[in-house]
Amino acid sequence: VVTTYCPANNEPIASVRQGNLEDYEETVKKAKEAWKVWADIPAPKRGEIVRQIGDALRQKIKVLGSLVSLEMGKIFVEGVGEVQEYVDVCDYAVGLSRMIGGPILPSERLGHALIEQWNPVGLVGVITAFNFPVAVYGWNSAIAMICGNVCLWKGAPTTSLVSVAVTKIIAKVLEDNKLPGAICSLVCGGADIGTAMARDERMDLLSFTGSTKVGKQVALMVQERFGRSLLELGGNNAIIVFEDADLNLVIPSALFAAVGTAGQRCTTARRLFLHESIHDEVVAKLAKAYVQVRVGDPWDSDTLYGPLHTKEAVKMFLDAVEQAKQQGGSVVCGGKVINRPGNYVEPTIVTGLPHNAPIVHTETFAPILYVLKFKEEEEVFAWNNEVKQGLSSSIFTKDLGRIFRWLGPKGSDCGIVNVNIPTSGAEIGGAFGGEKHTGGGRESGSDSWKLYMRRSTCTINYSKDLPLAQGIKFQ
Repeated sequence: VVTTYCPANNEPIASVRQGNLEDYEETVKKAKEAWKVWADIPAPKRGEIVRQIGDALRQKIKVLGSLVSLEMGKIFVEGVGEVQEYVDVCDYAVGLSRMIGGPILPSERLGHALIEQWNPVGLVGVITAFNFPVAVYGWNSAIAMICGNVCLWKGAPTTSLVSVAVTKIIAKVLEDNKLPGAICSLVCGGADIGTAMARDERMDLLSFTGSTKVGKQVALMVQERFGRSLLELGGNNAIIVFEDADLNLVIPSALFAAVGTAGQRCTTARRLFLHESIHDEVVAKLAKAYVQVRVGDPWDSDTLYGPLHTKEAVKMFLDAVEQAKQQGGSVVCGGKVINRPGNYVEPTIVTGLPHNAPIVHTETFAPILYVLKFKEEEEVFAWNNEVKQGLSSSIFTKDLGRIFRWLGPKGSDCGIVNVNIPTSGAEIGGAFGGEKHTGGGRESGSDSWKLYMRRSTCTINYSKDLPLAQGIKFQ
């Protein structure tokens, strides 16, 4: 049994029974049986079921958003926005269900057809993190379902109530359509369940969202059995501001990217590179904006900034601030715990560190922004790319040539490369994910659906002859 706590006051919310390995085994068997039913349903019909799931989530959007705020700690508008993201992915998946498929390719042989056939992989395991307890499962499940897969979900133990609530909403839609609820299964559990999923050969694809450290362990376990994994791991994201940037865009963008969700997004801006000619001006304006951030209970509609998720996160925040000081940094604002119940810390700006300081290269899941000076485009592009992760990045400039150099082969090496917008707040229509230690996986839009399917190249001979490819004669 795990007790979930409200991060805003550290009061217990509920106790949730965790599944054991016997529960996991039973759930996998039921999911595999459910796949036999689900895979036979035409893709557009599967899309109709996903549409109904989206509608069911719409009807519960405020109450589910409130639960996210209560259990995860993000502010109410972000909690609702996260459910909206799941709804949006459902809408996207409905259209996709009538479009997925492979091409008919020209065959070099007379009387032959060459086609590409896509089929579901089968059972998709989804392990999600505390920071997006609804949306990330939505990205995976909606797309996986229209592709013909069934899902087994393990959410973060600290957001178990959200996982249960979402699963119940989905289960009702499935059962109302006389379909097995096991099409979208849930096992609440800890590392033992996650390890079982990673090592289980019946798990045809394992999508893991979490830290780079744990993601590496998951990837190795899956690879040992030649399985397939989709990894969405850490990010040490940078915003670069050139001297020609529109500061009316820069200040709110940096504020949202660094402070939103109390710095607990994988796309949170953790490094802010400022051209030396505007460094002091931007720091002063940003510090002024930081002081005006409204701190409060996450479910209060006026609140812009809520708590960190756990007491452990507060300790990590304090440790990182201390390390930054020891490595030569100066705290411009913040750096302390806020004197109120819950896991509240001050949004923090640190200046004076070199670009390659160890703490700057460390992803701390907290609202700490390291502000760094640069002189030239070439050096700052290199500094953007020198960290291990490669998730999100953004520049602010009006120089068209610079923009396209940034987007090109010698620019950002990240999976998300923005111009004049923050590093966070991605739309669902694009593929979401990053390179290097971020894991290389892609979810949500574009052609991410291909990761949830297996591809077959099929050659059909409808002639009465048997010509061989490459003109080979075998007589």
